[in-house]
Amino acid sequence: MKIAVAVDGSDNALRAAKHAVMLAQYLPETDLEVIYVADHNKAKDERLLAQSPESLTLKREQKLHPVQELARSVGVAIKITIIKGNPSHEIIKYVKEHSIDQLVIGSRGLNAFQEMVLGSVSHKVMKHANCPVTIVK
Repeated sequence: MKIAVAVDGSDNALRAAKHAVMLAQYLPETDLEVIYVADHNKAKDERLLAQSPESLTLKREQKLHPVQELARSVGVAIKITIIKGNPSHEIIKYVKEHSIDQLVIGSRGLNAFQEMVLGSVSHKVMKHANCPVTIVK
């Protein structure tokens, strides 16, 4: 079984990662993939603020470090994939192209009205992914 979890460094993403690690821990022969999408719009801002390409890479690695530590602490091996682009589009594309069986993603915890007006990555992914999606609040 292939489980993927999408992370962005937020508390919601860390809760989603905890859930995905728990699933991988208890389901035999499960591969866990961690997907981090560097948003084009945010990436431009990050590049402007970063003093060097190395510091930008370090900031992204710091967002992934808690997930790596969590998985390591319970003996779950993970594969990390960093993609650039629109988060919802890239997550949906990755899940389809890599035959992911289950996707875990964090929710921003918005109410239905805010979600409808703003749109959210988790909402778009849930609507268009071709596999079961678990949204962790």
